[in-house]
Amino acid sequence: MFATTENAMHASGISITVLSDNRAAYGLEAEHGFSLWIETVGRKILFDTGRDEAMLRNADQLGIELGRADCVVLSHGHYDHTGNVPKMFARAEHAQLFSHPNVLQTRYSIHDAPKQIGMPAKSVGTIMALPNARRNWVTVPRFLGLGVMLTGPVPRVIAYEDTGGPFFLDADGKRPDEITDDQSLWVQTLAGLVVCLGCCHAGVINTLRHITAVAGDKRVMAVIGGMHLLHATETRLEQTAEALKEYNIPYVFPCHCTGDAPMDFLAKKLGASVQPGYVGLKVSF
Repeated sequence: MFATTENAMHASGISITVLSDNRAAYGLEAEHGFSLWIETVGRKILFDTGRDEAMLRNADQLGIELGRADCVVLSHGHYDHTGNVPKMFARAEHAQLFSHPNVLQTRYSIHDAPKQIGMPAKSVGTIMALPNARRNWVTVPRFLGLGVMLTGPVPRVIAYEDTGGPFFLDADGKRPDEITDDQSLWVQTLAGLVVCLGCCHAGVINTLRHITAVAGDKRVMAVIGGMHLLHATETRLEQTAEALKEYNIPYVFPCHCTGDAPMDFLAKKLGASVQPGYVGLKVSF
C-alpha cells in the first residue's frame, strides 16, 4: 500500500471537492449536509455522504464518478452526514467503510422538543449488511493510504471547546451525547497537513492538536469542513480565532455547521486566509 521512498509518508498531490454543503455554486444544490470527494495518489475517498440526494446529483453534475471510491469515511453518525450511505455503496460495490462503531447509536438534539438526529435506518441497515471484511471500525489513528490518515477519537483537552449543541442519547435529555465517534481526516503533503473536518464536534483546536501530534508536523497548509461554531459564545470564538492564528494556516474553508456569523468572525480575525466553502469548491495541493 505504501511507497518505499524517503517521502513514503507524504502524498504527492491531493484534490478535494465539496459535494454537499449549506452553500452551493450556481447550478449546484445546497442542503444542510456535508460531503467531500478526496483524490490522492492511489486513493479515492468519499468523506461523509451528505443528507439527501443533492449530493449524488452534485457529483454527477461535477463529473465525479462515485463508483470509483475505494473508501467511504463517516466522520460521525448524524443524519446530515450519512444520508446517502445506501446509494453510495450501491454505486461503489467494492468500497471499504471506515467509521467509529458508535456511528450506529440512536441520538437526539433537544431544543424546544427532542429531534432524532442519528443515522437513518436505511443507512444503518446498509452498514450492518456489509461483509465484515469491508467494515472497518476506527478507534485509533489509522492509515488509509499514502500520506492519508484518520484521527480516530480525538482527545478533549481544550476547556472552552464542547460538542456545540444540546446532544443526547435519549429523548428525555438524561444521557448527554459526547459524540465520541467524531473523527477527522488529514493528508500529509510536503507543504504541510491538509485537514478535512466533518462537524468537528471534538473541537477544531482539539482536532488540530491531535493531528499535529500524531503526524509529527505542525505545518497546517489547509483546513476544510464544518467547525460547529453556530452556537458558540463570543468568548469561545475569540479563543478559537487566537488559537488558529498560532497555526498560521494559509487556507481555511469553513463549511456546513460553522455558521455564517462565526465564519464572518473568523474572516475578520484571520483575514483573507478564511474563505467560506460551498458545493462545487475544488482545491488542489
